[in-house]
Amino acid sequence: MYWTLELASYLEDAPWPATKDELIDFAIRAGAPLEVVENLQEIEDEIGDSYEAIEDIWPDYPTKEDFFFNEDEY
Repeated sequence: MYWTLELASYLEDAPWPATKDELIDFAIRAGAPLEVVENLQEIEDEIGDSYEAIEDIWPDYPTKEDFFFNEDEY
């Protein structure tokens, strides 16, 4: 399983919190690449586990704080 920013971006609008099956269904309906669905299928979870955000699936998902930019310049 591997995640990239492009692949993870397909889950940004997912209906959080969601179960693994709900995320797979969302990815298919949203037209996400097959890699997204395969990554979700590889997640080992207990039946009924719920994920609160993309960070629960990909802990290294970058947040706005990870990007350094000076807001005063814009």
